[in-house]
Amino acid sequence: MITGPALLLALLEGTVGAAVLALTALGLSLVFGVMRVINIAHGEFVMLGAVVAWWCSADLLDAHPLLGFVVALAVAPLVVGAIAIAADWLVLRRIAYDPERTIVATMGLLYILQQGVLMGYGPDARPLDPPIYFRVQFPWFGYSGYKLIVAGLALLLLGATWLLLSRTRIGLYMRATRLDSETAQAFGVPVKRVYATVFALGAMLAALSGVLIAPIRGAHYLMGADPLLLSFIVVIVGGLGNLRGTLLAAACIGIGEGMISVLFSPTLSKIIATLLVAAVLVIRPGGLARSTAT
Repeated sequence: MITGPALLLALLEGTVGAAVLALTALGLSLVFGVMRVINIAHGEFVMLGAVVAWWCSADLLDAHPLLGFVVALAVAPLVVGAIAIAADWLVLRRIAYDPERTIVATMGLLYILQQGVLMGYGPDARPLDPPIYFRVQFPWFGYSGYKLIVAGLALLLLGATWLLLSRTRIGLYMRATRLDSETAQAFGVPVKRVYATVFALGAMLAALSGVLIAPIRGAHYLMGADPLLLSFIVVIVGGLGNLRGTLLAAACIGIGEGMISVLFSPTLSKIIATLLVAAVLVIRPGGLARSTAT
């Protein structure tokens, strides 16, 4: 029997998961929308963010968890963004961003990053202490205050990304390239630099989500699979490259997945999400939000 307290707990867990999922999926949707590249290695950028967070809090500083967390929020996106720019320059640009070849290339990048972390970091999952520990007390139970902070930070980062895309020159270049890269280049837009920036931005958003969830789920070299799967589900349901649709789908799927995981089982939530993708592909192949506007 589902009680009121259990439903409230499930809703809280789903809201936190939805906020982090939106941040992760936005990066994947942005890369596909502008570059037409399906980044199979996107989940590994989340994993790298979590590993960098562990390194900053445990190995590098060995100080208060809050200090390590703040440093990780600054260092992780820079490190992962630099890796993404290097991957763009060394691999994607040399195969001319061909949609089919980039799938194989990013799959290779996935294994390179995964095995590199395995050799340097090890096979064990390692926990991180929350940077801030307090509980929000409800009449029936206490809930982690850090998880609520995670949801707030994720929403703040989503808002900052939206402002970047809609109110800055680089955002204008991204939107122009997304609509027609050849015309944009004819009008002086540096398309290759835009591609590198977009790929790095998508990786940085994934890394930030990895930093946020590391104190909740720990850091492990195989942890990129779930974020990748859920991000693909969100992007397909919301409409490939449709940023508004991605955010809407992330909210619905994240809350639903979190609630089903708490009330029933995580396996059931993954099954339902996969069936939802199949239904969307059959009924609305363009996604729930078919508009191409960002």
